[in-house]
Amino acid sequence: MLYHLFNLLKDYDIPGQGLMHYLSFRALLAAVFSMLIAFFAGGRIIRMLQRRQIGETIRDLGLEGQLQKKGTPTMGGIIIILAITVSVLLVCDLGNIYVQLMLITTLWCGALGFADDYIKVFKHDKNGLSERKKLIGQVGLGLLIGLAVCFSDKIVVREKVAGPGTNVVVTESRDSLTVDSERRVSTAPWHEEDVVKSTKTTIPFVKSHEFDYKWLSPLKGRWGWYGKWAIYVLMIVLVITACSNGTNLTDGMDGLAAGTSAIVGVVIGVLAYLGGNLLNSDYLNIMYIPGSGEVAIFMAAFAGALIGFLWYNAFPAQVFMGDTGSLTIGGIIGVSAILIRKELLLPILCGIFVVESASVIIQRSWFRYTKKKYGEGRRVFLMAPIHHHYQKKGEPEARIVTRFWILGVILALGTLALLKIR
Repeated sequence: MLYHLFNLLKDYDIPGQGLMHYLSFRALLAAVFSMLIAFFAGGRIIRMLQRRQIGETIRDLGLEGQLQKKGTPTMGGIIIILAITVSVLLVCDLGNIYVQLMLITTLWCGALGFADDYIKVFKHDKNGLSERKKLIGQVGLGLLIGLAVCFSDKIVVREKVAGPGTNVVVTESRDSLTVDSERRVSTAPWHEEDVVKSTKTTIPFVKSHEFDYKWLSPLKGRWGWYGKWAIYVLMIVLVITACSNGTNLTDGMDGLAAGTSAIVGVVIGVLAYLGGNLLNSDYLNIMYIPGSGEVAIFMAAFAGALIGFLWYNAFPAQVFMGDTGSLTIGGIIGVSAILIRKELLLPILCGIFVVESASVIIQRSWFRYTKKKYGEGRRVFLMAPIHHHYQKKGEPEARIVTRFWILGVILALGTLALLKIR
């Protein structure tokens, strides 16, 4: 709103008016706004949850300090969603397709998580929303984002396609890729660039930093167009589902999911800023994505909201985010990475979530296998997800969380370093 208000008043000489045109300034503003909203609104929301007796139901799993958390208000993800949404509405360009998709993601995943928490708290069903219904909701969001990426003319990338002296017009149809060349009047010393629809994404360790999903399609010609976009949409669904569930599994200790997600959010914001800037993307040899700089502002609001929420969620927690928060956080991370074409970097950047999810899969698979083979289920870890394994070994909760944060920072720095490693 502030962004559009200053645009309407552009004919008036208002001091500092030009600052709203800088992504860096609006990103800083978004982070500050969301942090303050989470901080000041958080206390009131927590008191409201306490009055309504919306507390966490704790199962006795033999973990140290576990029963002391009984009755701690849950559904605190409302604080995060409120802080992000208000901040984004204030400083982002609401006409930007990337902002619109990120807002849809926030509200969609927030509603899905809220439904799960509502069933647990008010219906007294500890299982909450069934895994099938959660999966349907996540896949539905993935299909929505995938179709938007596929068919929206506003979601494009700008690629280097020719050398000096030649202007290449690249157009893509469902039948084939057509390239027409003609002589340019200017003889500029740089390569000409054109905006195209593309299924390319970013990968490390190779000179071009690019991977095209069409390479996975065995189909050619007319069917090749459908094949590559079908593969891309399938990948989008997989990434969103994996991120959402991975964050949900990580949310098992005070401040763990919020802290690690804030680190991930900062890195995605930096990558969005670089990819949305023509000069920076050219220097780093990564694809330039027009308009994606607004994702950096959204992720600044995301990180700010999580930091503000950590004021209440740090050990010992005064509030839990619940599935309302964890599913929303995971969805935002997955969708933002997809929109800036960095989803294949997530296994490194979100290494904490990957390990947490893998520990659960390994534990369940091994238990079922050994029970079928030996008649008695055996475990790889003392308890899964893996943060509970260390807790069972006697490590204090605060120490485990801090060490996971440190590992998250190392993974974040490694992800940024990969942009220069070829």
